[in-house]
Amino acid sequence: MENLGSLAILLAFCVALYATVASVVGRVRRKPFLVESGRRAVYGVWALVTIASAILVHALLTGDFRFAYVAEHSNNALPLLYKWAAWWSGQEGSLLFWMWLLSSYTAVVAFTNRRRHRDMMPWVLAILTTIEIFFLTLNNFVANPFKLLANEGLIVKPPDGSGLSPVLQYPAMAIHPPMLYLGYVGFAVPFAFAMGSLITRQPGDSWIHTTRRWTLVTWLFQGTGVMLGAAWAYHVLGWGGYWGWDPVENASLLPWLSGTAFLHSVMMQEKKGMMKVWNMVLISTTFFLCILGTSMTRGGLVQSVHAFAQSEIGKYFVTFLAVGIAATAYLILDRLDYLKSESQLESVISRESSFLFNNLILLASCFAVLWGTLFPKISEWISGDQISLDADWYNRLMVPIGLFLLFLTGVGPLFAWRRTSLDRLRRNFQWPGIASLVLVVVLFAAGIHKPYPLISFGFCLFVALTVIVEFYKGASSIAGRTGMNLLRATIELTHRNTRRYGGYLVHMGVVLIFIGFTGHAFNQSEVKEMSQGDTMRIGRYELRMASLEQGENPNYLWYRGTFQISKDGQPLGTLQPEKRLFKASKESTSEVAIRMRPNEDLYVNFGGMSDDNQRAVIQAFVNPLVTWVWVGGLVLIGGTLICLVPSKIKMQYARTQVVGIAKQHVDLPAKQ
Repeated sequence: MENLGSLAILLAFCVALYATVASVVGRVRRKPFLVESGRRAVYGVWALVTIASAILVHALLTGDFRFAYVAEHSNNALPLLYKWAAWWSGQEGSLLFWMWLLSSYTAVVAFTNRRRHRDMMPWVLAILTTIEIFFLTLNNFVANPFKLLANEGLIVKPPDGSGLSPVLQYPAMAIHPPMLYLGYVGFAVPFAFAMGSLITRQPGDSWIHTTRRWTLVTWLFQGTGVMLGAAWAYHVLGWGGYWGWDPVENASLLPWLSGTAFLHSVMMQEKKGMMKVWNMVLISTTFFLCILGTSMTRGGLVQSVHAFAQSEIGKYFVTFLAVGIAATAYLILDRLDYLKSESQLESVISRESSFLFNNLILLASCFAVLWGTLFPKISEWISGDQISLDADWYNRLMVPIGLFLLFLTGVGPLFAWRRTSLDRLRRNFQWPGIASLVLVVVLFAAGIHKPYPLISFGFCLFVALTVIVEFYKGASSIAGRTGMNLLRATIELTHRNTRRYGGYLVHMGVVLIFIGFTGHAFNQSEVKEMSQGDTMRIGRYELRMASLEQGENPNYLWYRGTFQISKDGQPLGTLQPEKRLFKASKESTSEVAIRMRPNEDLYVNFGGMSDDNQRAVIQAFVNPLVTWVWVGGLVLIGGTLICLVPSKIKMQYARTQVVGIAKQHVDLPAKQ
């Protein structure tokens, strides 16, 4: 089996190489047979990588510890779910998982476009298979998952393995990495179509229409992965937060930010024929940020709880990035004549300008996060000393940027296309603006004097009201004409234009997430060594340790504290945080206890035992409004899914010319 696995990925490398050459040569020399054979070779790559993946997963599930990868990332006591998750928990396996997703995506692209875009598709497949060649090079010659354990030339099989890292033994970790990888890998497809469009000098926007849903689904996977990662950090790491500006957290956020800018920008190209260069730059940036994020995790570029060990693999990623960015930049610059805008920006106060500002701010936030992430390495190269930037640095920079983005989320839909009159501006802004100011005054009178939280709550109400008003105006119009009740009319309205109103729900999800973010400004924390019968106070809560227990199972040893909770003297029940020491890896992890409510979370972590092993070190946090981060994430996901549903009535938007006159579509009589 081990030889079959290595043979499968080696053959996949050869077939991917053939697919690239056949697609390019067949297209250049106009040899349909070669083009078709290159397309069919794509299916061969997928089949071979699937065989290799099945062999590795079988070895993990059955505990075949002859494989070095299995011995390092699995053990007999590991639950079945985590044996499966071990596929992507290590360097070699995660690269094979990435390759399996990429080959699957490529096969789907080849099949669904087998009769479309005949000029462009050979180049699209050649680009995707070139990316496959890179990852198969790593799997074959740098990080092979089928290496065997050997001692003095003889294959050995230890009785047990080291087991999965304890911090990864959490149910969401069976979902979080695949979601992120589906996003990381998926952005390769719109990138390949964009480059294929440039290579063949395609007129029009066929590549955007082809990849619109694909890009939206990929963006959804990436965003879902980021949210699941935040939930994992909150429930497993035990530090009381969900986002610490860790380098690998940042690496997952970067392509999501640039992908968000791209999704907004393509609307301008579809409706107005504008921002064509922007779109090429944005989708290319998003793809290369995905590769950079993968490099950060695997190449030792950054230090993180998420990153793999130091590895020589980083130089391969650097080479790939350098060559890829240089080739992409040359192609875009060489094809600028094909990327000219069909319209011009007519007014600063217009929806077009709001999209432009949105792009600029999203890219600014992307650059800020990237700079902060790479700064330790940059400072080491320049001065020899590695200088790290803490979470406060990110917050000082990103909070104002985030608030401006939140504001644009609300004002963008209020602007008209081309130009917005002052009267319309006043009517659209008046009541949401007044309500937001009233809220800020009320909160100030209630004792909230921090400027950023006041601004954030005001903007959140402003954006929420603009979304609600947009739904109300459309739904009331339908209700008036059809006699439907308002709820049914709202559903009908959304179904008629799912892309627009699903987008509004995404904006509402962003509002709810920002409400949760704002609560961070009011967090409280306490740390105390406690014995049975001791009490701790934090805010309005009192925690009394009712018992302190310890025990073990085949996988780990555990310490557990049982706490009776009361608030303002009223009993609220018990919480049971736990500390676990895993036998195989000799590592420990926390099982935090959280009392979740819409207004605040009471978060209790068992930090460990004191030096004399008689008292427990307990960390308690009161985290206001955190629940709204998770609720907002669900609303954002729901809104995106609605965007993917075909509209009941397809809206046809005619592009406007520079002079602002709509193109007329006239049906000419057929020649007799």
